[in-house]
Amino acid sequence: MLEKILIANRGEIALRILRACREMDIKTVAVHSTADRDLKHVRLADESVCVGPASSLESYLNIPAIICAAELTNADGIHPGYGFLSENSEFAEQVESSGFKFIGPSAQAIRTMGDKVAAIKAMKEAGVPTVPGSDGPLDEDSERNIEFGRKIGYPVIIKAAGGGGGRGMRVVHAEGSLLNSIQLTKSEAAAAFNNDTVYMEKFLGTPRHIEIQVLADSHGNAIHLGERDCSMQRRHQKVVEEAPAPGITEAQRAEIGERCAEACIRMGYEGAGTFEFLFENGEFYFIEMNTRVQVEHPVTEMITWVDIIKEQISIASGNPLRYKQEDIQIQGHAIECRINAEDSKTFLPSPGKITLYHAPGGPGVRMDSHIYNGYTVPPYYDSMIGKLITYGSTRESAIARMNGALSEIVIEGIKTNIDLQKEILSDGNFGAGGTDIHYLEKKLGID
Repeated sequence: MLEKILIANRGEIALRILRACREMDIKTVAVHSTADRDLKHVRLADESVCVGPASSLESYLNIPAIICAAELTNADGIHPGYGFLSENSEFAEQVESSGFKFIGPSAQAIRTMGDKVAAIKAMKEAGVPTVPGSDGPLDEDSERNIEFGRKIGYPVIIKAAGGGGGRGMRVVHAEGSLLNSIQLTKSEAAAAFNNDTVYMEKFLGTPRHIEIQVLADSHGNAIHLGERDCSMQRRHQKVVEEAPAPGITEAQRAEIGERCAEACIRMGYEGAGTFEFLFENGEFYFIEMNTRVQVEHPVTEMITWVDIIKEQISIASGNPLRYKQEDIQIQGHAIECRINAEDSKTFLPSPGKITLYHAPGGPGVRMDSHIYNGYTVPPYYDSMIGKLITYGSTRESAIARMNGALSEIVIEGIKTNIDLQKEILSDGNFGAGGTDIHYLEKKLGID
């Protein structure tokens, strides 16, 4: 087992990793920027190293500084969490070449799945269903591109192969605007991702966002932990997640989950990963794979009793999976609300000092957060300050507990999106289950 792990992240996920390490009797190293000296996990870690100023580029994205910190503290593993360098193949490669264990998949797996065109090709070869599309990058052949559009059928969506987080996409409703849209997306992709490769897919009108959690080891074993519904989104950013997904049958779960697990074995994938799908009219369509732990992993943990972070660390230590597929039982229901330091109406970030914080409690309530009374939310990073998770034997019970927890949580001194979360949880259509990815934006009047 790894003996000392450097946590190359911040906030709630860094604290979550630290807690898992403590349970496993593994020493921890916290790296931090000058703005994050007072983060809870920095105070609790066995050692801490400042890796740069507040700017992410000079600290949490500074690969030489992070590897140097691992060398100085004699760490033997590096956990990237999510965001920052977690899906950076160059980082994974440099970690391994420097003699440390990257707690995640290989650099090649990250590279393949980070390129949407290559990922779709790999999934097709593995038998995972994909959205009808160009099956490869679009070139400068206008006639060929127009033929793709006609064959797929409008509307179509042009996507950047190196995109992510909702960026690098453009919906085309008619043939007349196709070629111009391709060129615009290519230009934007080149500027944003240093990669102008784009491809075309059928644009699904009212899909849900369903994702499958997988775990795979270096011994040729892989399992899935069921699905999550992440359809409640705003501008491609998830707001509420739940597991299992309403309306997904056990047969559907088993079929798509087994295909994802088989794809991991076929690719030689190692660690935790998430296959993301659009789901419409009873059909799954692969869109991308996240080669890291997800923000919403707690809802899966709650319904399976599998600690995903501990499994990541165990797998990275060279151990075989501790579970077989038949060991995984989906029980009950869990919901996660992302708590952000932002205005509920304008969505503008709201950094500042938290003057009063009270975490909710009670049966089936979990609060993953790094904040505390007197903590100052810095303006330099993502606005998420916590994740509120509730569990119940039924979806109705989980919703009732979430409504109670949202009423109980107190965060003063800054604005938060708690009012928005209350509005969503009390929405009748959300209560019925199965809303599509466009529902929240329509509800909020967002174009």
